[in-house]
Amino acid sequence: MKTHTTPLVSERETQSTRAKYNRNARFYDLMEWPIEVIWYRKWRKELFARLQPGQRVLEIGVGTGKNLPFYPPGVRVVGIDLSEGMFSRALAQVRKRGVLLAQADAQRLPFRNQSFDVVVATFVFCSVPNPVLGFREAARVLKPNGRFLLLEHVLPQQPWLARLFDRLDPLLVKFTGVHINRKTAANLQRAGWKLMEDQNLLGTVYRRFVAEPETNQA
Repeated sequence: MKTHTTPLVSERETQSTRAKYNRNARFYDLMEWPIEVIWYRKWRKELFARLQPGQRVLEIGVGTGKNLPFYPPGVRVVGIDLSEGMFSRALAQVRKRGVLLAQADAQRLPFRNQSFDVVVATFVFCSVPNPVLGFREAARVLKPNGRFLLLEHVLPQQPWLARLFDRLDPLLVKFTGVHINRKTAANLQRAGWKLMEDQNLLGTVYRRFVAEPETNQA
């Protein structure tokens, strides 16, 4: 088994991210509405169709509850979010669907080892201050032979576009807490995940990942 040095949590950056999402929560759905209608809903539906009744699923970054309508019947869902402002907007759906919800940090999940059959996250790890640590926590709480399902936007592969994203990233982080230049595939592998799928959804910016912990491959 590979050994990894545990990265540190930046409390200052974590609380800054939380504050930004709390501030933007009331406008969040409106800001994302165009791309949600055109692309995100389709991608969410396709991703969540992979879940099976009876599975216990952890959703990291439940946000305003955009994924909740896409869960198949019989899936047991626990959702977390760093921002109470965000998940407070999902409470109506949460109560209706019987979802358990908690305020928690992806970098320090408050669950026992091997607690879930599947972990899911959609457009979340762009804003986790230390994504590698968050990915390792996801592996810790996943049962043997479990899977991690993700939708993410990442640093594009075209050099000129990557340079543009790098230049714009500090501005986006300052106002939204979102990084647009993350190398998510590399971060997953650094955290001990084996990529089973890595599919471009829109150019090379939006990607779908399906991953398993390396220990599943023994």
